[in-house]
Amino acid sequence: MTPIVVFEHISKRYKLHHDRPRSFRELFVRGALAGRPAQAEADTLWALRDVSFEIQPGETVGLIGANGAGKSTALKLISRVILPTQGRLQVNGRVAALLELGTGFQPELSGRDNVFLSGALSGMSRQEMSLKYDDIVDFAEMAAFIDIPVKHYSSGMFARLAFAVSIHINPDVLLVDEALAVGDQSFQRKCLERIAELQRAGVTVCFVSHAPDIVRDLCSRVIWFDHGAVVADGAADGTVRRYLDHSFGPTSRLGILPADLPSEKRWGSRKVEIERVRLLDEQGQPQDVFTTGGHFRVVMDYRAAEPVSDAVFGLALVRHDGVHVTGPNTRFSGLPLPRLQGRGTVSYDVPYLPLLDGRYEVSVSAHNSGDTEMFDFHDRAYSFRVYNPETGIRERYGLITLRGQWQHAPADEPAAEPDNLAGDGDHARQPAYHQP
Repeated sequence: MTPIVVFEHISKRYKLHHDRPRSFRELFVRGALAGRPAQAEADTLWALRDVSFEIQPGETVGLIGANGAGKSTALKLISRVILPTQGRLQVNGRVAALLELGTGFQPELSGRDNVFLSGALSGMSRQEMSLKYDDIVDFAEMAAFIDIPVKHYSSGMFARLAFAVSIHINPDVLLVDEALAVGDQSFQRKCLERIAELQRAGVTVCFVSHAPDIVRDLCSRVIWFDHGAVVADGAADGTVRRYLDHSFGPTSRLGILPADLPSEKRWGSRKVEIERVRLLDEQGQPQDVFTTGGHFRVVMDYRAAEPVSDAVFGLALVRHDGVHVTGPNTRFSGLPLPRLQGRGTVSYDVPYLPLLDGRYEVSVSAHNSGDTEMFDFHDRAYSFRVYNPETGIRERYGLITLRGQWQHAPADEPAAEPDNLAGDGDHARQPAYHQP
């Protein structure tokens, strides 16, 4: 089968100009004052260096890596927005690119005019776009705003219309670069469903995202970029795991967390002051990476400058996208605290962490029992990542594992006994977790 995209020893170089004059007047003045022509200093940046790979028709390939790794540069090369400095690039087929919001849109034109303009830039005739126009507007849910100049659109409106145009021009290759991040949840879901339809129709998809769950679910293959080079190229699940292990692996020791937070992250009377927060593993070692099913402990070191007899300590776990997971505190758990004075420690132990893959943030607080005075609050100030190595836990969707057990029995047979049930992993037969 002939590859639809071919990278052969591709390199892309940029020149970074420092202190570049912004106008002819500034250029002239600088040159006159210095007695010589004004020139901007330039450094060389290799966004890609000797990159080779092939993409077959119908593949869905995810590109992952840190910011500046070269992912977006690769997509721009495929879309022919830029040309390679070295190497050979071959793309066989029509490309629809959703790279940066509003790419190709003219801000003074209306959404309607930009739909037809984008189609023309992609090689579609006006007659072809007329047949698709209603579907585009319906998909973007933009009928009320389609005749307004796009310069008045929000970033979300840009994304809706740009994505709707891209998927309706019958592309052979669809390029998506983080454009779904600005849409609301319902729009993102609709876009992913539409991408799945294109996959079933045999369209090749190249997808850049910093969301590993979406990459694993959407892509069959993942290419990991780092500093302009390809680190790994293989099956989605394995490559994403390697990337997460590299980025958030157990060698990290960022678990000792300071309390010198900015004012927007911390407030309260400080009658009880939380001086330090630590996230610890089963061995009591500071960590910022934990595994599903592992031990998780939050330790708060406090200082009460004066006697406090009604203190309550609490915490909140929040997923990186703002979804509130849980909010335990000492009052809810029935733990009576003595009169506080001086320094002490309060901890919260989770023997079996039920969280699935993702990045989470911790808020901690100390307040009075009547919730009328906040002594000290640290708002989503401490973060950690949860990932699932080969631990037998196979769940991939949602926030937590319920550690439930599946069973099946034909109508004429009794249900299986608990020992014969199929659980969600090796953890299914462990004793139930009870909050301390």
